[in-house]
Amino acid sequence: MGQLKTYSSDLTDGEWQIIEPLLPPDKPVGRLREVDLREVVDAIFYRVENGVKWRNLPADFPAWQTVYGYFRLWVRLGVWESVNQALVRQVRRAAGRAEEPSLGIIDSQSVRLGEKGGRRLALMATRK
Repeated sequence: MGQLKTYSSDLTDGEWQIIEPLLPPDKPVGRLREVDLREVVDAIFYRVENGVKWRNLPADFPAWQTVYGYFRLWVRLGVWESVNQALVRQVRRAAGRAEEPSLGIIDSQSVRLGEKGGRRLALMATRK
């Protein structure tokens, strides 16, 4: 079933051209993919934008179980991280900046708190 309606969260053709190559290819053996991955991505973005439960995705998207299955698979495979990195590089290029940042900043307060909590937990573990 193809998507009948359009939603504000749907990918543009340009966005799809960026994301599509980052998605895993169809398996070389077994059943062929029967779902349009663009519709799956549109459904995932719809859910993110509207905050609905998986089961409440509109019926014109692929079955929620299918969409959820792809989402979980892509989380495990690191696909979302790849998509994020590609988009960050594109935004940096568009802003006239280098694709990779040249500086990283660590909040020293966070580091200090982490050290205290870590040391205290380690001491508690050795006392037992």
